[in-house]
Amino acid sequence: MYHYMEEAIPMIVHLLEAMGVFVILVASFKAFFQYAKRGFNFTEDTIKIELAKALALALEFKLAGEILRTVTVRTINELIILASIVGVRILLTYVIHWEIKSDTAHCNEFFELKKKQCLIDEMDTESREKASAK
Repeated sequence: MYHYMEEAIPMIVHLLEAMGVFVILVASFKAFFQYAKRGFNFTEDTIKIELAKALALALEFKLAGEILRTVTVRTINELIILASIVGVRILLTYVIHWEIKSDTAHCNEFFELKKKQCLIDEMDTESREKASAK
């Protein structure tokens, strides 16, 4: 049984890593084209949030591959290297999730402010129309 796992797990790990790479490529191209469409206006936080979510998903695929790789570890040196890689990927995932949370809060504040400004503008327009009608 171990022999079959030893044969199958590296292929599964490579598949999971390829899936992560595919997610990164698609999300990066999508974000680039969205920025290009908006004239490279880098103040657009929604594109950044979508890209960060895709990167977090890709890291989850990569982390799944690393977890599976632990089954075939034979030496302490391999385990140390694997643990280091897993640690770095977990740290990256944490930082990306923190950034998503921070950017989403900032984006929500901006949209609320924008909504309030639109309501104020509508009230000013109505006031001017009433004043000019008199």
